[in-house]
Amino acid sequence: MPTVKKRTLLGQWLLNENRPKDGGHHHQTHPWWQVMCLTGVDYFSTLGYQPGIAALSAGSLSPIATLILVLLTLFGALPIYRRVATISPHGEGSISMLAQLLSWWQGKLFVLCLLGFVATDFIITITLSAADASAHIIENPLVHEWAKGNEVIITLVLIALLGAVFLRGFQEAVGLAVILVVLYLTLNFIVIIVGAQQILQAPIVLTNWQQQLFRAHGDPLMMVAASALLFPKLALGLSGFETGVAVMPLVKGNPGETEDNPAGRIKNTYKLLTVAALIMSFFLLTSSLITTVLIPAADFKTGGPANGRALAYLSHKFLGDGFGTIYDLSTIAILWFAGASAMAGLLNIVPRYLPRYGMAPDWARATRPLVLVFTFVAFVVTIVFQANVEAQGGAYATGVLVLMSSAAFAVTLSVRNGRNPSLAKTLMFGLITLVFIYTTITNTIERPDGIKIASMFIGAIVATSLISRVMRSTELRVENIQMDAIAQDFIAQDSQGTVRLIAKRRLVGDDKEYYEKEREVRDDNHIPETDSVLFLEIQISDASQFVETIEVQGVRVGSYRILRAKGAAVPNTIAAILLHIRNQNQSGRYPHAYFGWVEGNPIQYLMRFLLFGEGDTAVVTREVIRRAEPDPERRPGIHVGG
Repeated sequence: MPTVKKRTLLGQWLLNENRPKDGGHHHQTHPWWQVMCLTGVDYFSTLGYQPGIAALSAGSLSPIATLILVLLTLFGALPIYRRVATISPHGEGSISMLAQLLSWWQGKLFVLCLLGFVATDFIITITLSAADASAHIIENPLVHEWAKGNEVIITLVLIALLGAVFLRGFQEAVGLAVILVVLYLTLNFIVIIVGAQQILQAPIVLTNWQQQLFRAHGDPLMMVAASALLFPKLALGLSGFETGVAVMPLVKGNPGETEDNPAGRIKNTYKLLTVAALIMSFFLLTSSLITTVLIPAADFKTGGPANGRALAYLSHKFLGDGFGTIYDLSTIAILWFAGASAMAGLLNIVPRYLPRYGMAPDWARATRPLVLVFTFVAFVVTIVFQANVEAQGGAYATGVLVLMSSAAFAVTLSVRNGRNPSLAKTLMFGLITLVFIYTTITNTIERPDGIKIASMFIGAIVATSLISRVMRSTELRVENIQMDAIAQDFIAQDSQGTVRLIAKRRLVGDDKEYYEKEREVRDDNHIPETDSVLFLEIQISDASQFVETIEVQGVRVGSYRILRAKGAAVPNTIAAILLHIRNQNQSGRYPHAYFGWVEGNPIQYLMRFLLFGEGDTAVVTREVIRRAEPDPERRPGIHVGG
């Protein structure tokens, strides 16, 4: 039927992507400065509102508080994320560094919580930036009256357009980001130069600002102390670093370098982070100075002409409405596209964790379905918050600060526990970590709505991930089977007949144990004495893992032959080994596995399987094989006796 064919073609289009085994994507790489522009649409776009936020929060102290922000950027965040780029060059960021500290389920749940903050940061980046762009559109005097009050609709359209760009591909996203960033930074540079000229032509405004500072705070030491306390309110100016390392796979490295040693990519990411930080530091300092000195304090307040658009206000005032309108359009464009770096980060991070942990469907490794999912979530967030920028600001700051605090903590531990531990570096990174933690706590106390929204994201991710894990528990979950020479020889010895494997748990591991088990299984299942048997023993490695490579070792204990392997789940590992033996056997005879009945509550065994990888092994092994092999005639035999 035509409808079915269309659906099939749609599914092929959504999933037709080459995907590496680690869960990432095969993206076309780009020069570091182009990728810097992709992350810069988020980082640099904060110039649209950062000077206004600084003036409202710090008043006449805005330039000094911004200087503290710049110092923490250059000597705190930049060294932290250069270290993150070195240790985690494939875009996992600080999440993978912290995940390695914890194993089993506590590690997976910890990663899920961090992914909740990643989702908070990146999704809110998409929705908040689009909402801010909508506000700029509606506030523009050239917009028709019909646009007033339609913030939600306009924001949804902008988010849909962003999703459409990513459905087309990363090439379009990177190219558009370069154009927007170059245009926006050029216009901002012009505004800052003109603002500096205004100060030089009327130096009295600078004198008035200095007098106001000394009247309010007395001496320079008190000014610095007060500015340090105000720093958490300006923390949005740090927003570009996490996305900078998240999109590292897009950065072009040296010709011929491998994924195992991407030295060129790491070096170019250093350039990306450093140049972006220097550019942003220049614009943050200069914009905070000219806006604080040239704009009356009353104009920054809610309803004032400079509220949320300080540099745009100056562009209209000193360069005319023509230039001001061009500046407004560039601000709207870069704010709309600020979500591009967040989308790129999500598309790189999520497939590296959730599908690998079995906590998302396998289609979550593909770009296009994920773009649709993230776009839908952004729609929901926009509708819930009615495209209100202020309502989403707390969640945005919370996500940014938690991720930066976790990155600083991870780097501190890596320096302390590394091959060449350095007390001085450990203390330095530890101090930076304390600053970020202080900032996070202060922001959470002042804006508790941020942690509430982040908790909703965390709860949703944990719940859906665990449900997906349960639904996928009977998948084969094995990427590859590797048998050593002795194990292969054992299989070859029985390949002309039926390969019979007795599944057992190893206790003492002596001759007597194997003798008694063989007698029991032969009697229960009527296996002829003339038929040889192999023993199969599976040891749990990490039950929280989902997909892995299984190594099978052949061992002799007296006259008994044993295959030993480690796996995350006993039934899935046994099923994979049976199917591997079937595929290797040229005689057309399929292997048979023999189990004993378990006694006890079946629900209890089900929970043991889900959490610890073992339970009613025979039943689950049969189900895993049934799902992996649709043809009943080709399935290995499963026997239960006793």
